[in-house]
Amino acid sequence: MILRRLQPILALLLLLVVCAWPACAADGATILFRKVFKSSYPEFAELKISENGRGTWDIRQLDEDASAHPFAVNLPLVQKIFGLAAELHNFKKLELDVHRRIANLGQKTFRYEKNGVAHEVTFNYTLDKNANELLAIFESLSRQQGDLADLQRAMRYDRLGLNKVLVFVDGDVKNHVLPEPEVLLPALDEIAADERFMDLARQRARALAQRIRQHR
Repeated sequence: MILRRLQPILALLLLLVVCAWPACAADGATILFRKVFKSSYPEFAELKISENGRGTWDIRQLDEDASAHPFAVNLPLVQKIFGLAAELHNFKKLELDVHRRIANLGQKTFRYEKNGVAHEVTFNYTLDKNANELLAIFESLSRQQGDLADLQRAMRYDRLGLNKVLVFVDGDVKNHVLPEPEVLLPALDEIAADERFMDLARQRARALAQRIRQHR
């Protein structure tokens, strides 16, 4: 009898606990970046990041099926992203394109969403300092997730081509192109420890992982 009376209370408490979990923070703000550039590689990139650092990425050619994958961004970088968006008034009634005769550099879109309200701006080229800084961050995150995807793809389907992919990734790390290269460590450690891969690839992966750890 007592248990039956407590059931509604227990159900309410469970609901409150579940909705307090960060993944249920439906009212949290998110920022989306999308770039469409036909005849390039990749032709399509879309990253969506929430205030808690959780996000999704979808990088592919336009004729491939959409496939969003989860990823996480460290909070200092998230704060930088949302701070730049705030400087741009969260893209509300914002005009960024220079409207000049400039080559097609890809259609870029920033979109801010919160509480069911969204503001977005699309441009080819801009002179706005904050917009270009935000663009650089998203471009680097896109490059990073693309490098990781290329590594994972080669590990599964192209072991002979894995070393070539590692050379490109190594160059990105050396040139400080990637904002959070430590996200590559699990894949690099797996390559270094797996005897199914060529020794050259294993050695390169091991050296790259060591360099990333030294500069963390």
